Amino acid sequence: MSISVIDQLQPADNRQYSLYVPYYQGNKRNVLPLAISLYMRGNLEGARKIEGGENIPFVATWNVSTIPADLTNCRMQFDTKGEQLSYVVTMANFEFIDFLIDMIVNYKRSEKNSRLVDFSTGFYRKLLRRDE
Repeated sequence: MSISVIDQLQPADNRQYSLYVPYYQGNKRNVLPLAISLYMRGNLEGARKIEGGENIPFVATWNVSTIPADLTNCRMQFDTKGEQLSYVVTMANFEFIDFLIDMIVNYKRSEKNSRLVDFSTGFYRKLLRRDE
């Protein structure tokens, strides 16, 4: 099993995440330095968990900005048996970082041998415009 990018994250320094602190409450603030560090990378590889099926690998890329209210354009590319599917979603940086916080929390909560780098159901609803 390879080591995940989440396992290798180093917390961002105070200057990088202090503007974002007002947007989050409680435990989310504790994870914020790691989420900002992941956000600053601008990309992530993972897999969408499929119950009863094979996980679908993805590559997510996004533009990076230091302003919480700026817009992030996140492109998700899925590779399903040689077919590439691509989606783009736009949201405020602070909202996207909230999804990164959820990803980190869910990853760390899962058992080590079944850890998967994946976004939450809420992120996929937004990506597929299910909430509109």
